[in-house]
Amino acid sequence: MKIYRNPSKGQWPEIVSRPHLDMSQLHATVSGVLSDVRSRGDKAVMEYEERFDHVKLASLAVSEEEMRVAEVYVSEELKAAIRLAHKNIRAFHEAQRFKPVKVETSPGVICSQRSIPIESVGLYVPGGTAPLFSTVLMLATPAQIAGCGETVLCTPPTYHPGNVGGAFGGAAPYPTPIHPAILYAAKVAGVGRIFKAGGVQAIGAMAYGTESIPKVCKIFGPGNQYVMAAKQQVA
Repeated sequence: MKIYRNPSKGQWPEIVSRPHLDMSQLHATVSGVLSDVRSRGDKAVMEYEERFDHVKLASLAVSEEEMRVAEVYVSEELKAAIRLAHKNIRAFHEAQRFKPVKVETSPGVICSQRSIPIESVGLYVPGGTAPLFSTVLMLATPAQIAGCGETVLCTPPTYHPGNVGGAFGGAAPYPTPIHPAILYAAKVAGVGRIFKAGGVQAIGAMAYGTESIPKVCKIFGPGNQYVMAAKQQVA
């Protein structure tokens, strides 16, 4: 941290200037990670998880046991809030469900319009200091309503041993690598498969497919500059 005390007027431009990111270097880094994931699959993803998220994984998939344990660690109050949010989100998106259109524009000439769900979608939920379970609900609920055949969710395993629980769990480490509230929200929203992967490596895994993570047709969800650049490159 750089500390300024009574800075002179000449230092003001430096203080108020925005940080500059070398985009060419960013895209080169992203491209390298994507290429590695495409060629080495799970092994590359796990290595990047150890490097960037500081967690050594035995497997990428979230197990049924991890889902069961996570549910125990979510308070009844939070569970009720998540279920209510899902109900409201679902009601809003149900109202937007596309209705097929069929019009006879001239005698014998019929024009129609219909919607076809994406076969498989990948949902990316960023990590950070707060669990973004609302993002899970906002991404997964419309996918379920649309009738997507397969829903895959990737999120960083930031809650590994030694990382404190934080806002929703006191000071003790969580027993699951992913925040329990995120896993519970995914269950409520009907997410099919969940994986412990974040960043560029998660985007690459969903775009190209690995031994564990299936290839999807389209990826949704927010992220930092690296994640957004990865989404652009694999599009």
